[in-house]
Amino acid sequence: MAYVESLLHKCTSLLHIQQLHAHLLTTGFFHFYPSRSKFIDFCATSSLGGLPYAAAVFRVLPLPLTNDWNAIIRGHAQSDHPINAVTCYLSMLRAPCKPDALTCSFFLKACARALARVESFQMHAQVLRSGFDADVLLQTTLLDAYAKCGDLDTACKLFDGMSKRDIASWNALISGLAQGNRPYEALKLFNRMMEGYDDGRGIMMPNEVTVLGALSACSQLGAIKEGDKVYDYIKKSFLDENVIVCNAVIDMYAKCGVVEKAYSVFEGMSCSRSIITWNTMIMGFAMDGNGLKALQLFNRMAGGRLGPMPDGVTYLAVLCACNHAGMVDEGVRLFELMEKYDVSRNVKHYGSVVDLLGRAGRLDEAYKITESMPMSPDPVLWQTLLGASKTYGNVEMAEKASRKLVEMGSNTCGDFVLLSNVYAAHQRWTDVGRVREAMKTRDVKKVPGFSYIEMNSVIFQFFNGDKSHPKWREIYRKLEEINSKIREFGYEPETNYVLHDIGYEEGECIVLS
Repeated sequence: MAYVESLLHKCTSLLHIQQLHAHLLTTGFFHFYPSRSKFIDFCATSSLGGLPYAAAVFRVLPLPLTNDWNAIIRGHAQSDHPINAVTCYLSMLRAPCKPDALTCSFFLKACARALARVESFQMHAQVLRSGFDADVLLQTTLLDAYAKCGDLDTACKLFDGMSKRDIASWNALISGLAQGNRPYEALKLFNRMMEGYDDGRGIMMPNEVTVLGALSACSQLGAIKEGDKVYDYIKKSFLDENVIVCNAVIDMYAKCGVVEKAYSVFEGMSCSRSIITWNTMIMGFAMDGNGLKALQLFNRMAGGRLGPMPDGVTYLAVLCACNHAGMVDEGVRLFELMEKYDVSRNVKHYGSVVDLLGRAGRLDEAYKITESMPMSPDPVLWQTLLGASKTYGNVEMAEKASRKLVEMGSNTCGDFVLLSNVYAAHQRWTDVGRVREAMKTRDVKKVPGFSYIEMNSVIFQFFNGDKSHPKWREIYRKLEEINSKIREFGYEPETNYVLHDIGYEEGECIVLS
């Protein structure tokens, strides 16, 4: 077995794998099933592109054993088409050999990657029937599959019902909640873990994967104080020696609006900065509207001899910075510079420069760039042009962009609302009515907006027109007080965009509410 393993590690190409297969056949090692299973597993899971070859070898086996099935199912689970592992497993059920806990684990990993919730549920039943439910590793894999498939309620129930939890169990649920738009629950679970969880083997504390989930939750909530706590723990635990963790901290602070802290982390890193580190920091300045600092950091990166050079993501970040800072000519120059340095442009780069020109009112230039693209514009690009047309009241350009969106089959509420706003600003109420009628015909409905606010380390969520909070009357009184104060400072609501032919006072009320 050790002999076969040593030969496998020397393979550096698919040709080597094929030559080794021939060698194992001629020497008789291939008929020794542990060696055979090891060969199929290596072939199916290596980066040398051997999965089709492994599948061909597997198909001619007279009587595959469980380890052989596991190897090929694992290979499919890790491939670009993980759902093929499900088909392979169904074939195994018709074979004489029976699945074991490893089979179930590989199957569930395939479900997690393929977002196959129903198949995960079916495997859960199989795990219970087979008596594998006491296996902590398998329980964690099942939990991870549910979380990644979006069934977070079942994942939480499974987690609460586990007799023993390892670090992977905590990480799977915290990450699942953070990625599943339930950041508040993710932070709550992280804090529960921080209090010290004892599973009988001693206190279990968060690791790199855990803090990545917690930082993601803080980013979504804009929870700076919670983010500070997570970062304090990271420093005390020396997790900041990991560049991926540092990148996540920089991203969290930038998204929470405290770019100074993000930059402080960037400058104070003890580990080497990756290209993601530079891109994250440049994008942080961009989101903060500080185009000058973003450009300075970009130039520092581009002028460096030892560090990474700007890539497509870097250019996208600095274009975004120019966009938010109104640095139109500089942004156009950088866009043209990409061609000089052979950095390929994608639809996002074109979208960014179209947005840049659109914000500056240079709609004709933006439209020409859109029409000259080497690839087809996506809906977002036309929506960008439509938004700029609304800002500058350009009815003709708005209609062009709207027609393109209709041709692409876009059915987004915002597209109709923007076009309707353009018509409303010009008091073309017949056209407004036509757009509203088109929305009804296509069953397009406006999704209510919501926002978060953090008060005394407690995070609150409010929907538009929300009255679910126990103190909603006090909240609305405070809102009216704020409205009065901003009017004193000269704020004038944009009543031109209210989609009804009504008076000014009523329109103002609608906007402020």
